[in-house]
Amino acid sequence: MKEKPKVGVGVILVKGNKVLLLKRKNAHGEGTWGFPGGHLELHEEFEDCVKREVEEETGISVNNIRFAGLTNDIFTEEDKHYVTIFMLCDWEFGEAQIKELEKCTSIGWYEWEDLPQPLFLPITHLLKQGYCPFG
Repeated sequence: MKEKPKVGVGVILVKGNKVLLLKRKNAHGEGTWGFPGGHLELHEEFEDCVKREVEEETGISVNNIRFAGLTNDIFTEEDKHYVTIFMLCDWEFGEAQIKELEKCTSIGWYEWEDLPQPLFLPITHLLKQGYCPFG
């Protein structure tokens, strides 16, 4: 039986004119900067996944959750394939903190025109589509 792509959710979390990124470790894309997020669980709504993942990874509460984009991400070196659903939301309250020390090394707020490098592959694909959360 052939393996099927997994579904990832990337959360574009906006506070003022900046977005939150974390530097990944112990996962595919190690050493790259990515949005909070993770796997969509069975029977889970996108909005619930956003709230859960952001709280688990950063301790932040969010609101105004909406669809942002979709990418098809083939990680050739790691032999992984994801469909990534990007969701856009606004910071509600909480200080950005690394709550899963085994999964990331750094966290910070960045302007869209000045994102840290290298970026996680799905974000690179989203940028190639011309996406900008600040319309």
